[in-house]
Amino acid sequence: MAEGRKRRIHFSKLYSFSCLKSPFRDGHSQIGNKGYSRVVHCNDLDNPEAVQLNYGGNYVSTTKYTAFNFIPKSLFEQFRRVANIYFLVVACVSFSPLAPFTALSIVAPLLVVIGATMAKEAVEDWRRRKQDIEANNRKVQVYGRNYTFVETRWKKLRVGDIIKVYKDEYFPADLLLLSSSYDDGVCYVETMNLDGETNLKLKHALEVTIHLRDEKSLQKFSAVVKCEDPNENLYSFIGTLHYDGKEYPLSLQQILLRDSKLKNTDYIYGVVIFTGHDTKVMQNSTDPPSKRSKIERKMDKIIYILFSTLILISFIGSVFFGVETKRDIGAGRYRRWYLRPNNTTVFYDPRRATLAAILHFLTALMLYGYLIPISLYVSIEIVKVLQSIFINHDQEMYYEETDRPARARTSNLNEELGQVDTILCDKTGTLTCNSMEFVKCSIGGIPYGRGMTEVEKALARRGKDRESEVDGGSSDFLGQNNEAVDSWHPIKGFNFRDERIMNGQWVNEPYPDFVQKFFRVLAICHTAIPDVDKESGEISYEAESPDEAAFVIAARELGFEFFARTQTSISLHELNYESGKKVDRVYQLLHVLEFSSSRKRMSVIVKNEDNHLLLLCKGADSVMFERLSQHGRQFEAETRDHIKRYAEAGLRTLVIAYRELDEEEYKLWDKDFSKIKSSVTEERDALVDAAADKMEKDLILLGATAVEDRLQKGVPECIEKLARAKIKLWVLTGDKMETAVNIGYACSLLRQDMKQIVITLDSPDILSLEKQGDKNALAKASLESIKMQIREGILQIKSAKESSDTNKGSSSGFGLIIDGKSLDYSLNKILERSFFELAISCASVICCRSSPKQKARVTRLVKLGTGKTTLSIGDGANDVGMLQEADIGVGISGAEGMQAVMASDFAIAQFRFLERLLLVHGHWCYRRISMMYPFLYLEGVEDILFSWPRILGWMLNGVLSSLVIFFLTTNSVLNQAFRVDGKVVDFEILGVTMYTCVVWTVNCQMALSINYFTWIQHFFIWGSIAFWYVFVLIYGYLSPAISTTAYRVFVEACAPSGLYWLVTLLVVVCVLLPYFSYRSFQSRFLPMYHDIIQRNQVEGIEIGLSDDELPKQVQGKLLHLRERLKQREL
Repeated sequence: MAEGRKRRIHFSKLYSFSCLKSPFRDGHSQIGNKGYSRVVHCNDLDNPEAVQLNYGGNYVSTTKYTAFNFIPKSLFEQFRRVANIYFLVVACVSFSPLAPFTALSIVAPLLVVIGATMAKEAVEDWRRRKQDIEANNRKVQVYGRNYTFVETRWKKLRVGDIIKVYKDEYFPADLLLLSSSYDDGVCYVETMNLDGETNLKLKHALEVTIHLRDEKSLQKFSAVVKCEDPNENLYSFIGTLHYDGKEYPLSLQQILLRDSKLKNTDYIYGVVIFTGHDTKVMQNSTDPPSKRSKIERKMDKIIYILFSTLILISFIGSVFFGVETKRDIGAGRYRRWYLRPNNTTVFYDPRRATLAAILHFLTALMLYGYLIPISLYVSIEIVKVLQSIFINHDQEMYYEETDRPARARTSNLNEELGQVDTILCDKTGTLTCNSMEFVKCSIGGIPYGRGMTEVEKALARRGKDRESEVDGGSSDFLGQNNEAVDSWHPIKGFNFRDERIMNGQWVNEPYPDFVQKFFRVLAICHTAIPDVDKESGEISYEAESPDEAAFVIAARELGFEFFARTQTSISLHELNYESGKKVDRVYQLLHVLEFSSSRKRMSVIVKNEDNHLLLLCKGADSVMFERLSQHGRQFEAETRDHIKRYAEAGLRTLVIAYRELDEEEYKLWDKDFSKIKSSVTEERDALVDAAADKMEKDLILLGATAVEDRLQKGVPECIEKLARAKIKLWVLTGDKMETAVNIGYACSLLRQDMKQIVITLDSPDILSLEKQGDKNALAKASLESIKMQIREGILQIKSAKESSDTNKGSSSGFGLIIDGKSLDYSLNKILERSFFELAISCASVICCRSSPKQKARVTRLVKLGTGKTTLSIGDGANDVGMLQEADIGVGISGAEGMQAVMASDFAIAQFRFLERLLLVHGHWCYRRISMMYPFLYLEGVEDILFSWPRILGWMLNGVLSSLVIFFLTTNSVLNQAFRVDGKVVDFEILGVTMYTCVVWTVNCQMALSINYFTWIQHFFIWGSIAFWYVFVLIYGYLSPAISTTAYRVFVEACAPSGLYWLVTLLVVVCVLLPYFSYRSFQSRFLPMYHDIIQRNQVEGIEIGLSDDELPKQVQGKLLHLRERLKQREL
C-alpha cells in the first residue's frame, strides 16, 4: 500500500480505547527508586553521563558452552556419572605397579566414551551457536553521527540509539516508539514469539514525538527516558520521557519488544531502551540445562550398589590375604616356602603384612573392577545412536509439505520418551495451524454452512457423533454434491459451503434483509485495511487478527466486498437484493469502539447513504444477549442453540447485532464521549467503558458466526491415544481465556459434561483496587482471592468424588482454567502446593495468558511435584523456557521460526507425530520390541521394566548364576581325567570351560527375556556365541608370548573332550532353569501387558479377554487394541 494512502488514516482518532493518552499512575512515582533506576539518553550516546552508565551491548548468547568453559564444563558433565569417576581413578592407578593389567585397557575405553559424548555435546551446542550468530548479525538501520541512517548489525546496537525498522522485520531490542509511517504514530505488532498470540497489537507513539519522521527532524532530537529496571514482565512498563523541559508518562503502548515483528506498517522509528540480555524476551529465557534420563540417574545408584559390593569383596579378600601372608613366617619357619617369603616385594612381605593387605585391597579394586561395567556405557551409547537414527529415518514422521523429517537432536533422552507421564503443550502453532476459517453461521434463526469440522470428523471416526442438526443436511452435501466440492478452489480464511446463500442465492431465503444486514456488519465492523494488487486487481486485507480477516473475506465471498477505507469512510461493493444488481455504497465512519478482553465486543457507529445512524456490533454471547432489546430477540432461542452446537464442534462463535440510533441521542453521547477521551485522569478508562456501554444497548439480533481455528491434522486422535496410554496433557498458552477454552473443546481436552474450575482475578473488587493503584493492597487481596478460589476448587472436587462413590457412578471430571495473573500468585511458595494439588486432581489443565517464564515455572512445578517424566512441546521462542525445563523438550518446526527446535531435544513437524514418537519409538527405546499398543506404554510410565525390585532381582539372578556356574563347573571337571592321555584339568582348561558357560548363559538368558525376535536379535545373540569360539581358536594359535596360557588350549584340550561339551550343556541348562521357570509362571499367572497380547496372538485368537483377567489399568482400553489388530491383519 502506498505510504501516502496510509498517512491519510488517523487511527488515533478512529480508535476509542487503544490510542488514549497515557496518564500518570501510581507506579510513575516510583521512578528513581530501587527497581526503577534505568536512565536512557536518547540520541546522545557521547554524553558523559550516558558513557558512565555503561549498559551492556546487544549481543546475545543462548549456548550452553563457550570456547573457554567447554572443556571444564563438559568434563564436569561427564563425571557426573559415578562410573566415569571410578574408571578415572582406576585409570590413574593403572599406571602404578599395583595394576594387574596394562593401563591402556582401562584408559582407551574411558577416552572413547568421554570423547564421543563430548564431541556430541559440542556438535549440538554449535547448532545453537550458529543460530546466535545469525540473530546477532542481522542488519538494521541506525541513526549515525553524520545525521543519516546507516546499516549496522544487531549486536552493535547501544542503549539510546535511534533505529528504523521496516515492515515484516523483527525488532532487534526493546524500543520506545517515536513515530511510524502513519501520521498519528500508530503501528501494528505481532507478538507471536513472545506470547504465542496471532492477534496484532496496536502501539502508538506519544503526540510529542510523532513529528520525528525523517533524518532532519531527528537531528535536533535529544531526550531522557527514566524507567523500570530490566525485568521479565511482558505485560507492563512504567517510565517517563523528559523532552523539551516537560515530562510525559510512558506505558506498554509505546514499547516495542525484541523478537516481536512489525506488521501492516511501512516503518517505525524507535529508541533503544533495553539491549541484549536486558530485554524482556531474554529475561524470560533460561540457561540451557544439562539433562540426564531417569534410567541413567538410576544407573548411578546401581553403580553405588555394585561399587559397595566391589569394596566388600576386595576388603574381605584383602583381610584373608593379610592373615595368610603373615602366617608365611612363624617361629623361624617358612609355611609356604615356594613363595620365597624371605626374598619378596612389599606386595607379599610377611613382615609387613598389613601394608601388603592394603596394597592388595587397591589391586583387588582394579582386578574385580569388571563389576562396574564400562562396556555397558559404551553399548548404551551405541544403542542410543542407533535409536536416534531410527527416529531420524522414520518415514511415518516425515512431513512432505515442508520437507521436514523428525530429528533426535540428542540421544541422551531416548528412553525417557517411553516414560512420559505429563505433556505440557503450547497451543498456537502446536495444536493449531495459526489460521482462522469462516465455516458456519446462523442468520435469522437458520443455520448455514455444510460440511464437518475437524472435531466433528474425529467424533465421527470414533463412532460417538450423532447427526448434526446444525449442518442442515450436511450429509447430503457431502454425499451428493461431490462435483461442487471437487470444483471448489480453496480460499484462505474461507471454508464455507452452502448453495442456499452463495452466488447471490441468499436473496431467495426467508429473511433476505437479515442476511444483508448480517454480512454488512461483517464487512463494516472491523479495523482491517484493504490492499489492492495493481497488476491483478485482487484485494487482500491487513487485519489485526485472523478472525477479523476471516469475517471480511466471508463478507466479500458472499457479495459484500470491502474495497476501500479513508479516515472517515468505508466503501463496499454489495448486492442489492431488491434489484439483484451490484452497487457501490459508502458508509461514513464516526466511531470505532474496539474489542478488548474485558468488553468482549466491538462496535462501529456509521451513517449510511440514507443518513441513518447505525451501531453495528459483534461480540461474545456472554455479553451480547443481555444487550438485546425486547423486540430484537426474535431468534434468540434458535441462535443460542446453534451457538451451543458450534461450540461442541470446536468452533469460535460471535454474536452479530445492530441498532438504529436517534440523531439527538448520538449528538449528546458524542459530546460526552469526546470530552472523556481527551481527559487524562486515572478514572478515564472506567468512564470510557461506561460511555460505550450506554450506546451498546437495545440491540437487534441478526445471528452468529462460527470460525474454526483449525487444528493440525490428527490432533484429536493423537490426544485420545495419548490419553489411552494414561498420559496427561496440560495446555500453557499466551492466548486469551476464551480462545484457549475453545481450543480445549476442539481437541477434546474439555468436554461439555466436564465441570470447569475457573481461577481468575477479574472480580469487581480486584479491578477496583487495580484502578486505585495501591499495589500492596492489590497484592494482598489478589493472594487471598486466589487462595479462596483454590480452596473452593479442591472442596468441589472432593465433594464430587464423595458423591460419585456414594452413587457408585463415575464423575464427569473437572477442567482447571487459570489466567496469567492468577498463575503468578498460584506459583507463590505459599499457594504452590495447594495449586498443584488442585491441578493434578483435574482431568485437564489450561493456563491462559502465560508468559514464557510462567510456562517454565509451571513445567518445573509439575516435574518436581509428580517426580515423573514431563515432556514440553512448542513451536515458538516463547516456548523455549518450558522446553528446556522439562525432562524432554519437543520442538515443532512450524511457522514461528526455529528457536523452539534449536532449544529442543527432539524435533517434529506436526503435533500428531508425537503419538508415534512416544508410543512407538519411546516404547522401543525403553524396551526393544517391535509391536506395541497404547496401553503397553504404561510399562514405561509405571517404570515396570527398570524398577528397583526388577533391578535387584536381576542382581540376585546374576549372583545365583555365578555360584551355579562356578561350583557346578569345578565339581564336574576337577579330580578326574580330562584328556585322552589321562591328564587332569588345569586352570587354563577350567578357565575356558567356565567362560564358555558364562557366554552361553548370558546370551541364552537374553534370548529368554526377548519377546519378539528379528534377524538382528538372532544375529547378535547366536553370533556372540559363535564369535567366542572363533576368538578362542584364533587367539590360541598366536605365539605363546601373546596368547600365554591360552596357547592351543581349545584345539588340543577342550574341543576333543566330550566332557567339555557335556559340562557346558549341563551347566547352562541348570543355570537357565530357575529363570525359565520364573518367566513361565509370571507370564501365565502374573502377566505383564505385553505378555497378555503375545499369548493371545500365539494362540491365534482376537484380543477379547474379560475384565477380570486384566490388570485394572488396562480395563477400558481393549476397544482401541482390537482396532489396531484388525488394521495389522489388513
